[in-house]
Amino acid sequence: MARVAPLSNTDLSARANEIQRIEQMRGHPLNNCYRTMARKPNILKAITDLSIAVMREPGGTPTSLRWMVAHVASNAAGCRYCTAHTARNATTRGDVSEEKISAIWEYQTSLLFSEAERAALDLALAAGSCPPSVDDEHFSRLRLHFSEDQIVEIVAAIAMFGWFNRWNDTVGSDLEEGALNFRRDHRVAAGWALNQNT
Repeated sequence: MARVAPLSNTDLSARANEIQRIEQMRGHPLNNCYRTMARKPNILKAITDLSIAVMREPGGTPTSLRWMVAHVASNAAGCRYCTAHTARNATTRGDVSEEKISAIWEYQTSLLFSEAERAALDLALAAGSCPPSVDDEHFSRLRLHFSEDQIVEIVAAIAMFGWFNRWNDTVGSDLEEGALNFRRDHRVAAGWALNQNT
């Protein structure tokens, strides 16, 4: 159960324009984590703008890679809420096949993943861990496949979800039915337990 109550639709009516913008961007009703952030409208606006810049704007890396990076980093951090959402978003917004997202924990050996993806996901795993275990070798491998600007996009996805991971694990965001059902149907996270809230 959430430690901070998310706002109801009635509570959110005063922020209808911002909520509508977020829901149009996301393609579904407002998630519980955003409903909690909405208690401080400037936080909600800032994180929404950051999410657009990091995950949705066209860049040098495909959105599919950014969602997989966010997924691996979130799972490394232990955030089940974000792990479920990033897996679902990878398939619905990032065009990652369900077969590939289900095989993501074999990314180092699976033929479904390129060497570039492996380098990015290795960084996500190291950076998402607590404490982070990133070293210069991670960046040497990234530079074989990515420009400096592309590396910034990868790190931005990891860093932004670090914020989401801390938020959701701290306030205890309840996982919505759609993301929970997706997680039940796909083997996407190491250490998952359905009796956990996040």
